Amino acid sequence: MEENVYFPNKHLKLGVRIWPRMFRDLIRSRELIWRLFLRNLAAKYKQAVLGYLWAFIMPFIPIGTFMFLNRAGIVNIGSTDMPYALFALIGLSIWQLFSVGIISGTNSIVSAGSVVSRINFPREVLVFASMAESIFEFLTKSVLIVLFFFAFKFRPSWCTVFFPLALIPILILTLGLSLLLSLINGVLRDTANVVSLLVTFLMFLTPVLYPISGAKALIFKLNPISPLITAPRDLIAHGCIKDPAGFVVATVLSFVLFFVAWRIFYIAETKIPERL
Repeated sequence: MEENVYFPNKHLKLGVRIWPRMFRDLIRSRELIWRLFLRNLAAKYKQAVLGYLWAFIMPFIPIGTFMFLNRAGIVNIGSTDMPYALFALIGLSIWQLFSVGIISGTNSIVSAGSVVSRINFPREVLVFASMAESIFEFLTKSVLIVLFFFAFKFRPSWCTVFFPLALIPILILTLGLSLLLSLINGVLRDTANVVSLLVTFLMFLTPVLYPISGAKALIFKLNPISPLITAPRDLIAHGCIKDPAGFVVATVLSFVLFFVAWRIFYIAETKIPERL
């Protein structure tokens, strides 16, 4: 049985040796992550009349709203490379992978409550479990995407098989931001509300529901999240990524942010119970 000896600033004194320990702790906690994911999922849809059907219903609300605004001439969406409903569904599904993950990740430690202070376990598993919930919701929307392929008789490119790989950077970015924001939320409880507002505002600065064209192009290109949204959709529509340089840069930044955030979280996690 492994013996753990605790002393002040232990993680700081480990130096680079902390990385194998971080990965080892995460691998050992995979069962706990799974159990926490099941608990969170059951709690979210508990006593809901429609239950898991909400995961299928919610995307139609913003898509239907923008379709109405476009036909009414209030909003000019522009031309898309696939039927607009399919274009918007793919973009919204990818965006909610980010938005749902970062909002639930920010609240993950605070929502755990007394469990954090009473039980000794790697606290980052709370963030990873919240990300698993976001992935589950994305998988349910993927069923809708496939149905839309048949409904609109749209033939995706064979490069769609690489679609899951193109989603890895936005998953990594979401985890990195969630690790940092969950720590901040433990000290400043207003963080969760601020994040929810910012995520809603940021969606309109990202090519989620409309393509990159016209006056919006510059704003989208300055947004580092834009390539992470458009690249997976480009694989389906065109069979290639239209902005590979932007995608590579955004991917590198996402991985750098994740590893820095994970390191900070791992060092600070011994102080988390004191702040809750």
